Amino acid sequence: MGRLFGTDGIRGVANTELTPELAFKVGQAGAYVLTEETHHKAKILVGKDTRISGDMLEAALIAGICSVGAEAISIGVIPTPAVAYLTRLYNADAGVVISASHNPVEYNGIKYFNNKGYKLSDEIEERIEAIILDNAEQIPVPTGKDIGHKTENEDALDDYIKFVKSTIDVDLKGLKIALDCANGAAYEAAPIALFELGAEVSVIHNEPDGTNINLNCGSTHMEQLQKFVVASGADIGLAFDGDADRVLAVDEQGNLVDGDQIMAICALNLMEQGKLKDNTLVATVMSNLGLFLMAKEKGLKIKQTKVGDRYVLEEMRENAYIIGGEQSGHIIFLEHNTTGDGMITALQLLSILKKSGKKVSELASVMQRLPQVLVNAKVKNGNKNTYMEDEVIAQAVKELENTFKDSGRVLIRPSGTEPLVRVMIEGQNKEFLQQKAEELANLIEERLG
Repeated sequence: MGRLFGTDGIRGVANTELTPELAFKVGQAGAYVLTEETHHKAKILVGKDTRISGDMLEAALIAGICSVGAEAISIGVIPTPAVAYLTRLYNADAGVVISASHNPVEYNGIKYFNNKGYKLSDEIEERIEAIILDNAEQIPVPTGKDIGHKTENEDALDDYIKFVKSTIDVDLKGLKIALDCANGAAYEAAPIALFELGAEVSVIHNEPDGTNINLNCGSTHMEQLQKFVVASGADIGLAFDGDADRVLAVDEQGNLVDGDQIMAICALNLMEQGKLKDNTLVATVMSNLGLFLMAKEKGLKIKQTKVGDRYVLEEMRENAYIIGGEQSGHIIFLEHNTTGDGMITALQLLSILKKSGKKVSELASVMQRLPQVLVNAKVKNGNKNTYMEDEVIAQAVKELENTFKDSGRVLIRPSGTEPLVRVMIEGQNKEFLQQKAEELANLIEERLG
């Protein structure tokens, strides 16, 4: 993990940790590093989610981009994966998103994509960090007519919607779909795409006011959508997070269908069609044990990676696998986009639903989820990677692993984006899991908080 960049770009509380001054420097250094080899006036797309700090950070970021002579093309409020796609479509030199994804409104973030639509390599991120934090390189700043400028592209959202619709070969007529847009970046794109494909669409949480993004809604708070699906008689519910790079589903009975189950449904469907490279799905160590048990039974191979979509993507690119993702609903369909895309994931699932004629509950039943408990321990940011250096914590972890070695598993890891250590336990008795996870999390907080 870098000094500025986490597993998913730069994140922090807007205006104190992620300041306009830092945004300017990130815009300037990022634009310089990503466009220094170009022999034309570089173009960088800039998109954002709906949070109130987006305007402030966008202005500073664009000023930094223009200060090195590049053109900043503002594409407004738009899903993160749209920026990855449109960077390629428009032959831009880079794309950048101002978003803190599923995090609360006080946070914001900055994430770059290169000209191929992929997240930056560790080496490039480290070079940008060195320029910002160590003045490792002097950035040449043009004057006069060579200073960059800002333009706006008002077709971006329509171009993205047209693209995601093209990823399926069936209409959605006859499907009744309930949507939760998290008051975030999907609030326009998702209803429009589904409506244009012929679905009957009912929507909640699609009135962003700058402060209500992810607030008791979206893929991190599924309860309202679960009730809404049942009350409205919908065939399926879909919930996006704030920047719409992930999606979770709800079946017709109001039950959660998580990312592991969505991956299971889609991977098995691809395998049945003979389209799944090496019959392999890429998942992380946080995926539910039920996914691995199902895979063994069905002849599906699973490659495991560390937590974080960048590690999933690395494995996929290295071996040309076409589907991979996380339990959170951050799923990558590499034949369609270069990053997790909630809209594409939703449409792949809806296509299977329409073609199979089955109910969502029947599709999801292919995998049985084992009880899994996740408890977050709040710690000082500088301590989150050193928890195993504390002898008391290390001994408690060892004892917990011994407790569950024959009937489940224990996974403890630092968050890539927040000052947290996550304690996850999987097993048979949920109350016992909860008790043990809370005991360890409390210990970690006491010693490292």
